[in-house]
Amino acid sequence: MLSGVKAGLVSADVLRREQQELRRHERNNKHLEEESRHSETVFRDKSGRKRDLAQERLEQRQKAEAKSKRDEQYARWGKGLAQGRQQQQNVEDAIKEMQKPLARYIDDQDLDRRLREQEREGDPMADFIKKRKAKENKEKKEKPRYNGPAPPLNRFHIWPGHRWDGVDRSNGFEQQRFARVANKKAIQELAYKWSVEDM
Repeated sequence: MLSGVKAGLVSADVLRREQQELRRHERNNKHLEEESRHSETVFRDKSGRKRDLAQERLEQRQKAEAKSKRDEQYARWGKGLAQGRQQQQNVEDAIKEMQKPLARYIDDQDLDRRLREQEREGDPMADFIKKRKAKENKEKKEKPRYNGPAPPLNRFHIWPGHRWDGVDRSNGFEQQRFARVANKKAIQELAYKWSVEDM
């Protein structure tokens, strides 16, 4: 049998001897059992080297933290930085408004400033205020821009300098290029219409 005892019909002497042998064998292995009870499990990798589980857990935790930070950053980028700032500004404004009392009085400066900044249709002073704001903005240095007749188109949509006299001194390459692009587009459109004509 698997336990080492004989199978089938056996005498009492044989049975007694086998039991004594098993007890003696257990007593011999008792110290091994005590040692193994308090020992730590040794984990090994495929090549047979011991694995340091604490170090591996620490590395996994660091990788998980780095991955969560990266995912959080990508999530923030995916939502849009400007939208995130706008949302944060909206939250701050809402908190600021919640801290104010429910009843607004005539001497509330925030309400007064917000109402003054609103532009209403049919306001007779709106033109005056717009002109004053435009004058204030004009005082800030701006680069001069060309403001003559419409200049010829170019493929980069670059506006001419403010000193341009309006004379086209080009060799006509831009106009030829625009004509080629338009011709190619017209041919493609014609070919498409011809190919789906019978449908």
